[in-house]
Parts: sequence; structure tokens; C-alpha cells
Amino acid sequence: MTPRLNLIGLAVADMSRSLSFYRQLGFEIPAEADSEPHVEVTLPGGLRLAWDTTEMIASFDPSWTPPTGTARASLAFLCDSPAEVDAMYDKLTEAGYTGHLKPWDAFWGQRYATLLDPDGNGVDLFAPLG
Repeated sequence: MTPRLNLIGLAVADMSRSLSFYRQLGFEIPAEADSEPHVEVTLPGGLRLAWDTTEMIASFDPSWTPPTGTARASLAFLCDSPAEVDAMYDKLTEAGYTGHLKPWDAFWGQRYATLLDPDGNGVDLFAPLG
């Protein structure tokens, strides 16, 4: 059997703040999850996205330390239109989240923007132009 990508995990400092950010992107996560050390959702197609508090990770991997510097990975979200890229970017930055790259028309034919989630992970928004 060949291994299959099944879960993407994010280490978070503040579960409630992180889940609030991802709820703004449309994830249906129950409010009671805010106080849990591990939360996961199953996406269409079966891929799972999970959040673990830094304390949870340290509980099973005592050598783990939070990364420093800029993120090496990002999550990219397809939007329905270039206008939705702009609207979602505005919604999240107005809610107090950090915008990294304001929406622009990329040379590869997409409207693109990048935000940072509460833990500094890159979150890209994109939609085809035209």
C-alpha cells in the first residue's frame, strides 16, 4: 500500500484564536472545541485539518520547540471570484488578523492575497482572473 496524505496538522499557541480565524474561512468548528488541546475537521474528499496546542505537542514530544522565523508552508484557499479574494482579505484584516500581501493580479493569471493566521502560518486566497 502506498501512503496517502490524510491530515495536515497545525501547532497553535491559542486554540480559540486560531479556530476563530479558520471559522472566518468557512470551517464549521463547534464552539466547545476552543478549549480542547486537539481539534480536527474532515474536508470534502476526506483530507483532515488538525490543530494541536503547543502544550499538547510537547506532551508527546518533549524535544519539540516552536519554529522561529517565517513559515515554510501555507494553506491556499480557492475563492469563487477575484472579488471574493478582496472581500475575504478585507473581512479578515478588519477582524484584526494580519495581512501579509494585499490582493493583486498575479502574472500566473490569478487574483492572489496572503494573510497570516494567529500562529504566523501563511494563508493564501486565490481565484482565476477573467
